[in-house]
Amino acid sequence: MRRRFFVDRFDQNAKSAVLEGEDAHHLGNVLRAQPGQLYELSDGSAAWLARIESVRRDRVEFALVEQIAAISPVADFTLLLSIVKFDAFEWALEKATELGVSTIVPLAAGRSEKNLVAAAAKRSERWRKILFEASQQSRRLRVPALTDMVEAEQAFASQSAKLCILFSERSDAPPLKQVLANADTARQRVAILAIGPEGGWTDAEFAAARAGAAHSAHGDRCRFCSFGSQFLVGSGRRTVGDATCVSLRSAPPAHRAKSSGQRGLRLSESHL
Repeated sequence: MRRRFFVDRFDQNAKSAVLEGEDAHHLGNVLRAQPGQLYELSDGSAAWLARIESVRRDRVEFALVEQIAAISPVADFTLLLSIVKFDAFEWALEKATELGVSTIVPLAAGRSEKNLVAAAAKRSERWRKILFEASQQSRRLRVPALTDMVEAEQAFASQSAKLCILFSERSDAPPLKQVLANADTARQRVAILAIGPEGGWTDAEFAAARAGAAHSAHGDRCRFCSFGSQFLVGSGRRTVGDATCVSLRSAPPAHRAKSSGQRGLRLSESHL
């Protein structure tokens, strides 16, 4: 499978593109790219198969060969991801990107560790780099957006999607399968997924989630779901109801060892 790189733009008149900076250095000096080799390029709107014309220290010039069909997700996923220990949080960023999430909103949840919340603001550039690299690895058309960190209650109040799922381990939450069966998933084009911190959501956050759903444009009443230790994001190639589930038990060993105590990332949760 060919590697994909992001470029600023395509020159459609000259049928060419230029890769500069760190990625160009990596391609030329680490991967030892040579003229004539083929790679995939994306400018965030379209993807092309391109042939290397020249390789310099921090600049690689390409000739565009043919446009690659772009597979657009059938639903636009926004992931509200509570701040947890950064190794687990960053692993979730990477996997969410690979699975097709469009927007990621870091949440300062009521039970997020205060020192982690305080340090999170300094890691935004690192997180954007993780999203960028994961997007190239998974051959996405564009990099998901990463917003500024917000408080969970504020995030819930600002969401208006008809299909909003708040994952919870509360015993009264119905299974995810049941929630999706009751929703018209085939017609959903926007979905909100919210993942809580270690210790779960506070009562105030549940109330804010309910209020946000009740006052959405569609007026949906609040519903809840839980589904064990699986992470729903969706591959972007299927309907919401067919969304891909990835068990966090397949995480790296460091994450597996911690999974029993990280409720926010083990993912049992609730429907707004």
